[in-house]
Amino acid sequence: MDSIYKALSDQNRRKILELLRIKDMSVNEILKHFNITQASLSHHLDILKRANLVIDEKKWQFVFYSLNVSVFEEFVKGLFDFIKKN
Repeated sequence: MDSIYKALSDQNRRKILELLRIKDMSVNEILKHFNITQASLSHHLDILKRANLVIDEKKWQFVFYSLNVSVFEEFVKGLFDFIKKN
């Protein structure tokens, strides 16, 4: 759970998740929405992958990223349960 909180603590990573809610994207497609280096984007994607919030899949020479909906929904449900109890 800590890895999810860490992943969501950064504005760039939250924006990546918003983009992936719309459609699966390659690194180059995601990079068009940011003013950061490809190395920085790869770092953010790695943190999101370690938190299981995104899934990567190699297609041809590209790696495509998608939102791991089941983990994201489970996290949001747990968050709402926590809020209701407090």
